[in-house]
Amino acid sequence: MLRKIFLLAASFCAALTLTSPAAPAPTIVISKSDSISLALAPMGGPNGPAIAKIVQGDLVLSGFFSFTDAGKAAMTVGGVATGGSLQGKVTDRAGGNILIRSYEGDARQQAHAFANDIIETLTGNKGMAGSKIAFIAARGGKKEVYTADCDGSNRRQLTSDNSLSVAPSLSPDGRLIAYTSYLKGYADIYVIDLGSGARNRIVKFPGTNSGAAFSPDGSEIACSASRDGNPELYVVAPDGSGARRLTHTPGVESSPSWSPDGREIVYSSDNTGSPQLYRISAGGGTGRILSTGHGYCTKPNWSPDGKKIAFNIREGGNFQVAVLDLAGGGTRVVTGGDEARDPVWGPDSRHLLFTQGGNLMMLDVQTARKINLVNGIGSISEPTWSR
Repeated sequence: MLRKIFLLAASFCAALTLTSPAAPAPTIVISKSDSISLALAPMGGPNGPAIAKIVQGDLVLSGFFSFTDAGKAAMTVGGVATGGSLQGKVTDRAGGNILIRSYEGDARQQAHAFANDIIETLTGNKGMAGSKIAFIAARGGKKEVYTADCDGSNRRQLTSDNSLSVAPSLSPDGRLIAYTSYLKGYADIYVIDLGSGARNRIVKFPGTNSGAAFSPDGSEIACSASRDGNPELYVVAPDGSGARRLTHTPGVESSPSWSPDGREIVYSSDNTGSPQLYRISAGGGTGRILSTGHGYCTKPNWSPDGKKIAFNIREGGNFQVAVLDLAGGGTRVVTGGDEARDPVWGPDSRHLLFTQGGNLMMLDVQTARKINLVNGIGSISEPTWSR
């Protein structure tokens, strides 16, 4: 079924255009498999070719666009990169300006920002270009935290604990990462400042401390801790202070994920037998079970648009990724084949990261396009994505 996206670019461009008035943007109808056709004009300046390549890659990865010859394209993307800045431009077939804006920063930052503005202006959706990802990679029995850009580039090993590192969680702005490490012999939660490299052990209750998840504004961290016996959900400040217990059940509560407005948390609990998904007020109270249609549900992740929850199901001993539509109540299994685990939404609420066959995969849930994003560095697990 066709999903109409009316491109209200004229109103966007009133705020974005710096030098020329915007022409009215065309109305484009996009189906699950269709995309907006763009042409890429040569970009001037020393960094122009490199920036053009990054912008094109970002736009294709978004799933909204394809590139073709100028004579066949609905619009043309171009610009000039000089003096450490980029002036990006999108024009229609008649040469009218749809978007003109200047960008500062390094070449990759300029390219990502331009791509995100194109996505938002032409589709009304948030872009994911420039967002950060992190994940665990295991080699030789050791598990370490790695980071990368969302397209898999700029990959680097963040920790060298020579121990077990698990359950990483990026802050929404991508500046901090929380994870559980056995560095001191116990499962404690650490936070690393990705800018300075400073690391602090913030949750070190007796027992196991894991599953850290930043709130949407980054002011709190939800986690699972067994300080009182069985694992329960807690909320702490980013420095570990002010711990508040949310759940009080005889079961095991794990894998908290915040709603976009920060008012609720979805999590997994085996309080009634096999693990199921629950949602609870961020202030505490009684968890309410979610109807998923599946008997074994773990690792929930709430989409940034608030409309969907991705999670793991297990059927016949095999894990797969499913998506629950919170409005309609339906559940759709979006993976198949080899076992798939640990889904996490991107900032566009359209793409999922998950692991399959030891590789990090990216799935466009609208088109079912799947990309092998990272491989060859050991078995990968537990991805996380900035917002």
